[in-house]
Formats: sequence, structure tokens, C-alpha cells
Amino acid sequence: MNFETFLDLPPYSLSQPEKERLLLPALIDLTAHHCRHCLGYARIVAASAPDYRGASRLADLPFLPVSLFKTHDLKSVPDEAVTNRLTSSGTGGAQSQIAIDAETANRQALALTSLIGAVLGPERLPMIVIDSPAAIRNPAEMSARGAGILGLMRFGRKPFFALDDAMALDIEGLKAFLGKYGDKPFFLFGFTFMVWRFFLAALPDGIDLSNGILLHGGGWKRLQTEAVDNAAFKQGLKNKTGLARVHNFYGMVEQLGGIYLEGPDGYLHPPMFGDVLIRDIETWEEAPPGRPGLIQLFSMIPLSYPGHALLTEDIGVLHQNDGKTGEWGGKAISVLGRAPRAVLRGCSDAVSIAER
Repeated sequence: MNFETFLDLPPYSLSQPEKERLLLPALIDLTAHHCRHCLGYARIVAASAPDYRGASRLADLPFLPVSLFKTHDLKSVPDEAVTNRLTSSGTGGAQSQIAIDAETANRQALALTSLIGAVLGPERLPMIVIDSPAAIRNPAEMSARGAGILGLMRFGRKPFFALDDAMALDIEGLKAFLGKYGDKPFFLFGFTFMVWRFFLAALPDGIDLSNGILLHGGGWKRLQTEAVDNAAFKQGLKNKTGLARVHNFYGMVEQLGGIYLEGPDGYLHPPMFGDVLIRDIETWEEAPPGRPGLIQLFSMIPLSYPGHALLTEDIGVLHQNDGKTGEWGGKAISVLGRAPRAVLRGCSDAVSIAER
């Protein structure tokens, strides 16, 4: 099954067994593609999973630690085909450098379109961007933050940037936007920490956002010291502004476009064209529901770089292997936080293999 066929399916409509049946051969083919076009990746696969074509489950496919993109330029296209390079936030030091070609960029856009409709519906809504315009001024050197903003702006119209270059709230501009569009549904997007620290904290009393739909993600690490979890985040927004339709998402620049949206059950769900598993941090085997471990992500999007099977630096837990009747199908997870450094060092052996 090719990538476009996954997009034709209604989001979250497949049961987990049916999804794996379709996704496994597609990811095997994608692994073969990257082995043919990326020498460093081919060496890792030859050393770690030479028999990957016979894999009977997603857990048997070769994967890379996401940190490898911070130290190695892994790409499956020639230099002249690279149209953009995305960088991670780099809060832990080095930044990932992700090479994007035109076809991968198109896949990222199509993927987001298939997912965002599940939250916003088919209409483009007036949009509040809870960020500064400075984040998108240099598209040639795009950070994960800027790429996320640009990617989601296509689903809104009449975008209003709520923060200025000094990260101060434009209160008068916000009031003008709400005076024009606030009586009907509108779209808000921002990164979690910025929504809480620079937007909500600066709002005066009496601002009504009750018709808004907020999509937010990332930045939870910065809120840990303030004891702000997902429930407190939502309650704070509802109490002060009346905003009740709030959807968290999980994603990373290394698999841009394949975000994990918060479903009606309050958990994060992988997209139709991707999947997730939790690996036990001691055995590296697939962990059962309820046992925390390292999050591994799969995606059909990346063609220009071997980012289709990545072991992240985050700890998560699987809550269900399949949704209940009438709910989103497939798996459901929660992200618990960043893994200890000792665990991350233990999963980075592939680096030395890539250099041989």
C-alpha cells in the first residue's frame, strides 16, 4: 500500500491489526528505499537487522536513535535535490539537521491536511497564531517552531500573530480580531509553553475565546517546574477565557507532518500512515500496555532521509492497543517526559556503525 492510499482512509478508522497488516509491508519497502540511497543507513541496517525483509511485526524493523540526526548528515537524495533543511529546537545542545526534498515536503503537507480536518473540520477558520512573526521570517533556515507555524497556517485564514518580536501580547490586536471573528469558530495554534507563559498569563480578564479551537504541542518540559500538566493547562484556559476545545499534539521535526493528536479519550493517537510502540528500557523489547518505556515512532512520510523508524528520547506509556467501538481506532499513548541520559547513551550504538 502506498502513502497516498493511507491518506484516502478516514483518520483513525482502522483497527490496530488491520493497520499493521497494511503498514508493515509499506515500511519494509521504505526501508529498502533508504538502504539503496543512504550509505550510512544501509551500514546500520546490515549490522542490526540484515533480514528486515522477513519482519513479521513492526517491532522487528530496523530503527535509528533520533539523536543520530544531530551528529550525522543522513539523507537519501543528492545535495541538489534538497530544497530545505529543518532544525530541531536544540534545547539539549546539538540540533538535528533534516534534509527535505520537494516530494517529502509535499507528503508532509498532505499528511497534515488529513489529520487537522479531524479537529477543525473541512472549513478554513480565522486563525490566531500564538507566536511572533519573527519565527517565520527566514524560511531557508527553518526551525521546528517556524516549520510548525507555516505548516499549520495553511489550515487557517486571516492569520493574526498574537505576540510581537519581544514576545509581548498584542492585546489591542487580539481584541480587534475577536471583535471581527470571535462570534463564530476560529482556530488558535501555539506551542504549549508559549501559550501558557506569554499568552494566557498576559490576558486581561474578560477575553472570550469560547468559540476557539486550540491546537498546541511541545514545550511541556518548560512547564514541569510550574507543576502544569495537561489537565491544569486545559482548566486554566477554560477558567480564564471559556476556551474548552483544546487538543494537545506530539510530534518532532524528524518526522514533521506526522503529528500525534489528542483524541476524545484524552490520549495521543498515531496517524493512519504511521504507528508507535513502547520499548522497555532494560530489555529493548516491546513493552505491554501500562509499562513505561522509550517511544518509537513509525511514519510513511520521509523519502529524503531515513526517518521512517525512529527511537525517540522520550518516555511514554501505551494505554490501549485498539480503540473502543465509536472511538478512534489504533493505539493510544501518553508522553511522560524525557528519558534519563544513561538510557539515551545506551541506545546510541548505531553511531559507531554508521561511521565504519
